[in-house]
Amino acid sequence: MAAAGTNKTDPANAQLHELEFTLPAPEGQTHLRYLGLEAGTSFTPDRIKADILIIEIFSMYCPICQREAPKVNTLYERITKIKEKSVRLMGIGAGNSDFETQYFQKTYGIEFPLFSDGKFIIHKKVGEKGTPYFIGLKPNAPKGSRIFFTHSGEIKDLDAFIGRLLKAAE
Repeated sequence: MAAAGTNKTDPANAQLHELEFTLPAPEGQTHLRYLGLEAGTSFTPDRIKADILIIEIFSMYCPICQREAPKVNTLYERITKIKEKSVRLMGIGAGNSDFETQYFQKTYGIEFPLFSDGKFIIHKKVGEKGTPYFIGLKPNAPKGSRIFFTHSGEIKDLDAFIGRLLKAAE
């Protein structure tokens, strides 16, 4: 289980970091289409068809993640309306099994794709940050998937969060 984090946005520290991982492809057609993936056994971030990929590292045992779930659902709704860039959102359950991740998704009515990271593999790659932890990633950057934005802790102001994310992506 990951510890709860502080509320901090850090686009400067996030620059120049690569993030590579492999996850099993979503089983449902809705999530495959949303991420621009074809059916298969696995995918890497560079296969996601988006200008920006927001990754929420969460834990179903994190009270902040539970409390923030409705706000993150609103984030999902809001980014689908952004016309200038293709922005996608996915969640990774740090230390959560497939069952725990699916339980979290069902309990909080989450429509975007969630994936389990039961062995903390991706969580370790991002520095074992407390949850929730948000990453802005350019999946198709010239030198591989690049982190350009991070935010630790709850999102206090959703408009400001989206504004900082889009500005950092420029």
